Amino acid sequence: MSRIEDLTRIAARSKKPLPWYGLAMEHRSAGDVDNALITFQKVHEIDARYVPAYFMCAQLLAELGRSAEARTEVQRGMQVAREVGDGHALGEMASLLESLDS
Repeated sequence: MSRIEDLTRIAARSKKPLPWYGLAMEHRSAGDVDNALITFQKVHEIDARYVPAYFMCAQLLAELGRSAEARTEVQRGMQVAREVGDGHALGEMASLLESLDS
């Protein structure tokens, strides 16, 4: 069984964001960007306050040249990071946003 199959099975039984986030990252690593983006959105649905998913999704969108979508995603992520008090993630996302604007 592949790692993606294992993670899919685990995520399907979970109501927590971490297994879904791991699955999104595995799709990304495998070059399956469509499923990665779909799965990042699933993470948002499960827990809209799970900050890492915003950054990684925005980063992937930026790599795909989808700057406007990346900007929207990172701005949403920055708002959530402020709300949960995650200064480190806020700083990383601010840097990503700056790179999108340049």
